[in-house]
Formats: sequence, structure tokens, C-alpha cells
Amino acid sequence: MQNNTMAKLLAEFVGTFALIFIGVLAITAVNIVKAPDGLANLASIGLAYGLTIAVMIASLGAVSGGHFNPAVSVAFVAVGKMSLMDGALYIIAQLTGATAAGVVISTLFDGTAVAGGTPNLAPQVSMGAGIAIEAVTTFFLVNSIFGSAMDDRAPKHIFPFVIGLTVALGIMATGPLTGGAMNPARTFGPAVASGMWANHLVYWVGPILGAVCAAFLHKLVFQKKG
Repeated sequence: MQNNTMAKLLAEFVGTFALIFIGVLAITAVNIVKAPDGLANLASIGLAYGLTIAVMIASLGAVSGGHFNPAVSVAFVAVGKMSLMDGALYIIAQLTGATAAGVVISTLFDGTAVAGGTPNLAPQVSMGAGIAIEAVTTFFLVNSIFGSAMDDRAPKHIFPFVIGLTVALGIMATGPLTGGAMNPARTFGPAVASGMWANHLVYWVGPILGAVCAAFLHKLVFQKKG
């Protein structure tokens, strides 16, 4: 395997590791140390995920493109922005990074610390509704990627924060409903480490559906012609 490919895969591993490590602890660290209620809230959790994505894209995006999300990689493959082989390798690196982060947290503390940070549906949310919610929010996420990082008409210096803020907004809006995953790796890695697999299919079907729809909308309608 070429060194360039290895660098890209390592960047995807590191970026996804960071997302899961920071994100899960943003949710569960207060329970680990028995901190007062309210110290962690929806805004702080959303910003933890969003800022991590922004920082990782800014620091590693030049290496790998900064996907850190299997749904994003699937969307790139679907519209011909990435080969099927590269997409599969990216997804393996992302899932491995997410799993490593979950294992590190569960080793440092215990599986319940990871289970509490694993996205799941609220009792009032059906599987169909969960898929729809995850599809819509991931649509917005991939729309922000293709509309900022992938469009040469957009200002390049702000795209990491556009994408990061989209993640934060999605979590703030839907965190109580679905966990606001928008990313299969956010559920897969913690699930492997904690054994919390409830409604797992939602977090693959919804994000991939929304991501592919957004990618094709940009390819067929929004992309600059000629």
C-alpha cells in the first residue's frame, strides 16, 4: 500500500478517534465524576462534537479530505468523487478509529461510560422516525460539505467551521430524539466497546440515505456546470 494511502487512512483513523473520544466524554464525564446535574447540556455536547469536527478537518483535511464519517465516504463513492476501494478503506479506518476510542474510554473507566454516550432512540421515537430524523440531519451535514469544501465558489477558509457548526446544530436539535449521530461510526465504535446495540440499524440507514441524497442534489442541480 502506498505511503500516501496510509497517510490518508491514518488521518481518518485519528480524526474519527478524536470525534468519538471527545464526544462520548462530553456526554458521560459528568457522570463518571458525579458532577452536579446540568454541568453537561445539549449545547455543550453539540459544541464538543462540532468543534472537534472543525479542528480535525482543519488539521487533517489536507491529508484525507476529512470525512471521519462512513456516510460521507459512501456519498463520495456514490457520486464518483472517490473509488469504491478507497471508500471501503476509509470506512474501515473510520470504524477502527471509533472502536479504538470506545475501547480506550471503557478501559479507563468502564463500559457504562461508553454506553451512556452511544446514540439511541428516545422511547417516543419509532425506528422509522429515527431513520427519517437521521437522514434529514445528515442531508444537511453533507450539503454543508459539498456546498463549502467541495465547491470552488465558496470561501475556503471557513468550511471546517461550517461543517462543524452543522454537526453541532444537528445534535442540539435532535440529540434528545436520536442522539443526533449523523454518522454510523459514532454509534458503531461505542457499541463495540459497550455492547449497546439498540436500534443500531437506524444509524446506518438514516445517515447513508441522507448523505447520498445530498450528494446527488449537488451533483445534478447545485454543482457548477461547465
